[in-house]
This record gives sequence, structure tokens and C-alpha cells, in this order.
Amino acid sequence: MSTSCTINKKPDDVFPPNAMDAEFENFWKTVSCFAANNFPFEDRCEFVKNAEDCISKTNVVPYMRLLACDLRCINDFEEMIFIILFVVLCFQILVLLIYTINVYYSPALKVVSRFLHMNEHLAGVTLMAFGNTCADLFANLASVGRHVPVLANSLSSALFVITISGGLICYISPFKMNSYETVRDILFLILATILMDYFACTTKHSQLGDELKFLIVLMVYISYIIINVTDVYLLRRARASTLAKMQKLLDKEQTPEIALKLQDLERKFEYYSQDTRVEILEKKSNASVARIRYTTMRMIQNPRVSVNRRHTRNMRLDYTQSKNFGIFRDFLLALRPIKCQAWKQAELLNRVLLLIRAPAVVICTLYIPLVDYEMEKHGWNKLLNAINVIVNPALSISIFMAFIHREGNTLWYVCMQNTLTYGAYTLVVTVPFAVFILFNSRTDVPPSYHWVFTIMNLMGSMIVIFLCATEIDTVLEVIGNILSIDDNYMGATVKALTGNLGTLFANTAVAMHGYPKMAFASVIGGSFFTIVVTGNTVIYVRSLVRDDHSKQIEEYGQFAFIFLNMGLFTILLWSTTLGFFARRSMGLYSIGLYAVYLLYATLVHEQIIHSFTKDSPINAAIGDI
Repeated sequence: MSTSCTINKKPDDVFPPNAMDAEFENFWKTVSCFAANNFPFEDRCEFVKNAEDCISKTNVVPYMRLLACDLRCINDFEEMIFIILFVVLCFQILVLLIYTINVYYSPALKVVSRFLHMNEHLAGVTLMAFGNTCADLFANLASVGRHVPVLANSLSSALFVITISGGLICYISPFKMNSYETVRDILFLILATILMDYFACTTKHSQLGDELKFLIVLMVYISYIIINVTDVYLLRRARASTLAKMQKLLDKEQTPEIALKLQDLERKFEYYSQDTRVEILEKKSNASVARIRYTTMRMIQNPRVSVNRRHTRNMRLDYTQSKNFGIFRDFLLALRPIKCQAWKQAELLNRVLLLIRAPAVVICTLYIPLVDYEMEKHGWNKLLNAINVIVNPALSISIFMAFIHREGNTLWYVCMQNTLTYGAYTLVVTVPFAVFILFNSRTDVPPSYHWVFTIMNLMGSMIVIFLCATEIDTVLEVIGNILSIDDNYMGATVKALTGNLGTLFANTAVAMHGYPKMAFASVIGGSFFTIVVTGNTVIYVRSLVRDDHSKQIEEYGQFAFIFLNMGLFTILLWSTTLGFFARRSMGLYSIGLYAVYLLYATLVHEQIIHSFTKDSPINAAIGDI
């Protein structure tokens, strides 16, 4: 009789590992934080603490952890009350965003554009477009591992900027567009969107590698920038050549033929001189309602008056006073959150807004140095700027390094405990510079090196704008998921708005300050950057990291692509028809087109109508079942 022996088998031999095991091993790393909404209220806190996505999706305030653990919501009613409080917080952040753009970002952008000898169009498609959209590039690269339809969101974002931001520019500040530059930029943007859509739709059948696709699309953007820079260079050469020809004709004996040639050259010279270099203009006062006609007619234009920079720089200069005269008085006056004169003249609603804005004023004053050629002394404040020199670079570099070294389960401002050393390295340069400022400069006139503060102004402004815009985006994403709104629908509609709030307010502020050409060029250039650089780069990096080519466009991206091209072609149509005069009616048309897009997206979301995409095949959730 044979004896039975027991054979010890490993669990893997009996039950070989499968896709389900891998799913559970990485559960807390891959699960969405918003899955907590499917649990009972009393179990949500433990889930939120374990899920890494709850930290990685946090910008400043951990809203899901706040609701589940700190505030301990026990029913839907309490949850709705706290959602309302989050909306109020959104408004406070929005006030900080608008204040930063109006007071710091826009004036510095004009100064840098003039310093680099750019015209309005070139400054719009390069500096302003990059400043408005580069933060989105870094944010998308940081979350490259998420299952997000990148191209669909990029197209939705570009559609919002083209229609809403571009439409508001035309409505608020009607202007004469740069004809050749506008047509060229729109044709470039149409080419780029078609290329991106073609590569996304033919991924499985295309023989081109991911690297080649990435380089082809990237070369379109590089060619676009090179052509814009070359165009400005050739324009200035043509202007100088025309001026030299006019001078030669003036030296000759005047005849009827010479007079005709001079008239022709004068017309050319006037055309070439329309947009040669950014001028620092006086801010337009609020347009009187009596002067505005809400029809298809153009609004009566305020004259463009250049600022006398020498006068605003030296208007307080008095050599009879000491170099440090009133240094502490100027410092304390700059720290005032509310000016007494503004408070006295304000009505009740305006006083409420001044109170809401007060924290933003203090934060920006201590962190961002002000450089504005329209203000007396160009915004110079000796003691305050010496403090800004120390605080701004150290804090900016610490924040930047915290985002880079941030781990999946750690908040970025917790990581700042380790990255403050990077900011401390700047003190080796900034502290001696601050001491030099205190001993060398005067309080009544800015020093000759005041332009250096413009760099810190732009860097600090962009960080504040990025944090504010992404925080508003995060709040609305949390609210949308609590209300069980589809992520793809949110990305195509609500997140397209919240992700471009900084762009929207920056463009409208620049247009209202007298630079609608720069703002509209930024609309085209920023959309170009969003689709070609951000979308293309993230898709390529994702293919390297995860080798995943799916979910790049989705159903909302397909009709965002159609509406975007519809908007671009209609801009070409009405601009050529109206002689490149951007009228208020065209702004209303663009806004109306986006309203139709929102209506269509909502009907698709509610499954009332079908989208342009084919129905996706049904696959097994785990393995080959």
C-alpha cells in the first residue's frame, strides 16, 4: 500500500498571478481619489488617507481629505454646505488672480516686450502666449501617468481661448487687425490641428514612429516662431529702406513725379510704422456707456497716448533731500491693503470688493516687485524692493523645486521643508544686492538697474497665476466629481474654462490697457502652444512611459476639433470680409459659437444626441474572459 505524501506547492504554482493580482498590488497607487464618493461617509477618511491620488491631485488645499477627515461630513446636506464654502473660496482666489494680472503681470509684460524690441504681434505670439500656457505644459507632464484624453482636452482648451477670449477682446476693444500676420497664424493653427488629429486617428495603422510624429508637429511650431521673428526683422528693414528712399527724394528738386513717388513712399512708411515696437501707453479710462453703441458698429476708440517715461521716472526727484528721505513712510504706505482715498470714494459694493481684495494686496506687495512705467517712480519703493530682492527669488526657486521633488503621497508645500535650501543658495547673491540697493539708490527715483526687477515681477506673477488658476480648477473638479459629473465632459467644458482663467483675464486686461493686437495674437499663439507643444509633448512622453496610444481624443475631442476649425475658418471669413476690422458683433458671434458647442456637448453627455465618434467596442474588464 503506497503511502500518500503531501507536496507543498507555492501559491503561485496553484494560482498563477493574473491581471487581477497586479491590480490589487497597485490599488492605492492607481485608484482615483474620487472613488471615495462611492463609500459611506464614515469610511471615506481611511480611503482618502491611503489613496495617493488624493495627494497628487492636491494643489494647495486637500479638499477631499478636508471633507472626509477634518470636517467629517456625515450626510449630503453637510457636503453641499461645504461645497458652497469652497465656491466662496474660489471667488477669493479669483480676486487674487485678477489683481495679480492687472497690477503686476500686464505692466511687466509691456516693459519686457519693449526691452526686447518686439512689436505687439510678436510679443503676443511668443512672450504672452508662452507665459499664459507654459504652466499647463508642466502640470500635464507632472500627471502624465493619468488616464486623461490629452488631445481632447487641448482642443477644448484651444476652442475656449479662440472663441471666448478672442470674442471678448473683439467686444471690449474693437481694433484693426494685422492682416497678413492674422491669416498666416490661423492657417498655421489649422495645419497643426489637422496634423494632430490625423496622427491621433491613424495611430494603429500608421507606419510612422512616435518620435517622427512628435518631431513633425514640433517643427511646425518652430517654423511658425521663426517666420514670425523673420517677418518683424524684414518689416523693419523695409521701413528703414523706405525712409532712406524718401530722404533721397527730398534732397532732389521737387517735381510732380517726385511728389507722387513721395506720396507712395509715405503710404508705405505709414503702413510699416503701424506696429514696429511696443509703446508704453496710458491706461484707457473706463469707456463711458454713452460712448458705446451695442450694435455691429465699432466702438469709438480712445486715442493711444504714449507715456512720458522720463517724466514718470523723475517726477519725485529732489536732490535737496537725502537719499533715504521717507523710506519707511513709502514702505508702510505700500503695505496698506486699502487706500484711504479709494475707500472714501467707493460705494458699498466697491468697499466689499476692496475688503475681499485686501489679502491679495498684502501677499503680492511682499512677494512681487512692482515695475510699471505709467506710475510715478515706475513703482519704485526702495525698502520694499530690497525686501522683494531677497524674498522673491528664494521663495520662487523653493516652490519650483518642491514641485519637481514632490512625491506621490506628499504635498508640495510639505516638500518645501527640504527644498528651502535651494532658495537659501540665492541669498548669496540677493542679500549683497539688497545691501547695495540700500546704500546706492535713492527713494525718490528708480535706479538705472530697475529693469532687473521686471524679471522677478514676471517670475512671481506667473507662479501666483499658476497656483490660483490650478486651485480654481481643482475646486471645480472636486465639486464636479461629488455631483457625479462625467470626467470627460468636465474636461471638455468646465475644466476648459477653469484651466484658462489666467489666460482669459490676462488677454482681456492687456486689451483694455490699449494692446488688443497683442492680446489677439496671444489668443492664436497660446492655442497653438496648447495643441502643438503641450498636447504633442504629453502624448509623446506618455508613449515612452506607458506605451499607451489610446484615449487621446475621445468623443468630446472629435467635435471640439470640428468646432475649433469652424471657428478658425469663420475668423478668416469675417476678417477678410470686414477689411480686418475686429467688430463687436464678431466677438458676440464667437461667444455664441462656443455656447452652441456647450449645448452640443451637454446633449451628447445626456445621450440625447450621438457624437461624431463611433461607439467603442465592449471589452472584458479583467483578462480575456
